[in-house]
Amino acid sequence: MKCVIDRHVVLSQPPQGPLAVHIEAFAKSLREQGYARYSIHRRVLLAAGFSQWLGQQGVAVCRLITAHVQQYLRFRARQVQLARGDAAALRHLLDFLRGQGEVPSEKHSTFPQTSVDRHLHAYTQYLREVRGLAPRTIDTYMPFIRQFLTECFGGGSVILSQLQASDVVGFVQRQAAQLQPKRAKILTCALRSFLQYGRVRGTVKRDLAAAVPVVPNWSLSTIPRAIAPNQVRQLLQSIDQRTALGQRDYAIILLLARLGLRAGEVVSLELDDLDWHAGQLTVRGKSGQRNELPLPPDVGKALAAYLQHGRPQSVNRRVFLRTKAPVCGFRTSSGVSSIVRHRLQRVGLVTPTRGTHQFRHGLATELLRQGASLGEIGEVLGHRSPETTKIYTKVDLDALRPLAVAWPGGVR
Repeated sequence: MKCVIDRHVVLSQPPQGPLAVHIEAFAKSLREQGYARYSIHRRVLLAAGFSQWLGQQGVAVCRLITAHVQQYLRFRARQVQLARGDAAALRHLLDFLRGQGEVPSEKHSTFPQTSVDRHLHAYTQYLREVRGLAPRTIDTYMPFIRQFLTECFGGGSVILSQLQASDVVGFVQRQAAQLQPKRAKILTCALRSFLQYGRVRGTVKRDLAAAVPVVPNWSLSTIPRAIAPNQVRQLLQSIDQRTALGQRDYAIILLLARLGLRAGEVVSLELDDLDWHAGQLTVRGKSGQRNELPLPPDVGKALAAYLQHGRPQSVNRRVFLRTKAPVCGFRTSSGVSSIVRHRLQRVGLVTPTRGTHQFRHGLATELLRQGASLGEIGEVLGHRSPETTKIYTKVDLDALRPLAVAWPGGVR
């Protein structure tokens, strides 16, 4: 007797075993995530076979663990040739059942944490829960702090009260000599943050954060690398907006170029952030900062076209979704960076960088040339400090040229 699962998958007989009652919901979740019909059919067949095997082994759903997947795959390999994605498909099934509360989370056996690991874990919690730092910033800090603690205490117990100013200065001097100025500056920021955290907890008795040397990295020593307006136009014109992929990428690049959004801000945009009646969108900036920006007509038109015709059907609230299953929002800003890099390579444009920040610099540069004040530019870009915006004074060469001092002995 044939059995139809989620209106699309036809099985020769109804599923048996402890997972049988969950296979319909599993198939529906796969469809909602944008999996192709063939892929759904393949995963449902695997789930049905796995369920039947579990029933034969007498394994209840509440007792299901990852080891059972491995055992079933060994059993299945004796019957048929395993496909490349079988293991991943069954792990996906387990994740689904855990999400439904049917299968308990496993307590993985881990190696005993070292004293350094325990301090890093506590510091990470502090940065996330007390300071509210972004995960990317925390991930950037951790390797520096791990290296500092390892150099100071080796594999032994970490006793922060034993730290001396000489430990701090020596570590920075050794590391800064091997790093680029910007990385060295991040190192000193991370170390100051950690030592201040130790002072707050009471484990660091002296103000060792003040002992962290200042690494020279002049904030206005470079000129912002901005993409030119004609390059932006050429890039946008190269995108085929008749396709769903083109509609998505066009809207993303337009947001970068017209509003100067950061890649992470584009990634985190949600449907509720778009206020069509007021003609504005809400942007989540650094440290949870929220800014309301006007929605230019061309950007609004591009977003509407993508949402109406290009965006896959999904319960996900993110504006921009992946085009391949699982259909969901981008995990990190690297997804947007990859889109920009791919589009630039495809059209053959030689731009200052391959990254997304050049659009932000390009917008600021163009606003300055049109007569906007630094305050106005900083407001558009969401700068919290006016000092951040000052770097754009260097791109107005016409205004700076009269201030140049004549070279001694030069042509008069």
